Amino acid sequence: MQKNSFYVANAVDFMRESMPSDCVDLTVTSPPYENLRNYDGYEFDAEAILAGLFRVTCPGGVVVWVVGDKINGGRSLVSFEQALLARDIGFTIHDVMIYQKKNTPFMRSNAYTNCFEFMFILSKEKPKTFNPLKQPTKRHGMETAVSNKGPDAVNRKVPVELKKEKTRTNIWPYAVGLGGSTNDRIAFQHPAIFPEKLAEDHILSWSNPGDLVFDPMCGSGTTCKCASQLGRKWLGVDVSSTYIEIARERCLSVQCELDYA
Repeated sequence: MQKNSFYVANAVDFMRESMPSDCVDLTVTSPPYENLRNYDGYEFDAEAILAGLFRVTCPGGVVVWVVGDKINGGRSLVSFEQALLARDIGFTIHDVMIYQKKNTPFMRSNAYTNCFEFMFILSKEKPKTFNPLKQPTKRHGMETAVSNKGPDAVNRKVPVELKKEKTRTNIWPYAVGLGGSTNDRIAFQHPAIFPEKLAEDHILSWSNPGDLVFDPMCGSGTTCKCASQLGRKWLGVDVSSTYIEIARERCLSVQCELDYA
């Protein structure tokens, strides 16, 4: 296994044959759920991939599992089935986050417009790294606030400081499509990409510079590109040589550190 490299391989086989246990700090990936798209005939085995990820993830490491449901006469809830499968394998469901798509939502004639996917934060033991992303508060500075009443029932006001920023919620909105997900036109030769900003935000949150970031189904290479730009080591695997070439081209376009495997 060579870091900062792409490999054309079946992820289950690659993890079993080429990766040592406890070597990955963070995985950011999106499985080809529900067979909604054709990935060069690849048959997705969620249990085998999750089991492999549990073995190669280091104690305190995190897997970000971005997944949606098939909607056809009702939700399939395969997303939840995969989350529960991960729990049974040994992962902790550290958080259930929402990836909200700000544009191009899935329209339905008899239900509200679907505009989100789940981001399951799976951890192997307690996460060893959490760098919370912040957002500005609308009000900040010193204000007065009512304190608890004493025995005399008199309201007393005390000075309190409102912070300039607060930790973001676990619902993350992103624009999708060209200019939203990425400016790399070549990336859209892959049938399903997630936004670079989504990958960046998770990499910043759950890893530190020098950590190893993995994507076992790397597709167009978004996770790997962003990991390199943020000073992390990375590793990308995909069963499709076509997608690996797209991923390599995207990384080379921004002069990412790239070793050829």
